[in-house]
Amino acid sequence: MLKQIANLFGISNEASIKKLQPLIESINSKELSLKTIPTEQLAAKSNDLKSKISEGLSLNDYEVISDAFALVREAAKRTLNQRHFDVQLMGGIVLHQGKIAEMKTGEGKTLVSTLAAYLNAIQGEGVHIVTVNDYLAKRDAQWMGAIYQTLGLSVGILQHDSSSIYIGDNGKDNSNHLETTTRKDAYNCDITYGTNNEFGFDYLRDNMLTDQNQKVQRPLKYAIIDEVDNILIDEARTPLIISGPASDSSKDY
Repeated sequence: MLKQIANLFGISNEASIKKLQPLIESINSKELSLKTIPTEQLAAKSNDLKSKISEGLSLNDYEVISDAFALVREAAKRTLNQRHFDVQLMGGIVLHQGKIAEMKTGEGKTLVSTLAAYLNAIQGEGVHIVTVNDYLAKRDAQWMGAIYQTLGLSVGILQHDSSSIYIGDNGKDNSNHLETTTRKDAYNCDITYGTNNEFGFDYLRDNMLTDQNQKVQRPLKYAIIDEVDNILIDEARTPLIISGPASDSSKDY
């Protein structure tokens, strides 16, 4: 298994991969015990982990990462019938460390992102998942929303002309599992999906306000960027420009 992972990430990263192996083994060791827990109790386990964080445990603590990733894997198995492989667990650790994880199309990067997103969201300070277009933001939130909901987290979705929250299967006639909400409520969710333009323009609009209570974004904490080369290199060449009303009357010019 280690050799296969090394081939995927590159030989130059083999030493880094070896350092992660004990953590992967710790995550795997929890799988059997979680398997016997009823689904409705996974949220309680998640709350226990939140309590440990609020009491001072670091998100970088091996036991915290191990517990968090094991919970996400179990929730994914039960809600999506998908199980994170060891290489995907490593990808999640790399994302949590603020590094770039390169994965080919079809290798499950959307599923990988749930690991680091959940781990950083349990602090209660918000996580942004940045996509390249509205379609992917909505699709990924609807697709992965059941994982987060099972673990007691809320999910917001930003679109160009609307915002919503993931409500799952609440018994209502709502095939897309979404409910329209305010922009601020979408940002107040534990995890918020949106495009780089939506996050960027909301940031600019917030900084043009004179009333702090009208701001929609919380203080920025942690983000996962999909297609990072496209967003931080290609798209970065196109500036986000926003204008406001002039303070002086045009008749003076």
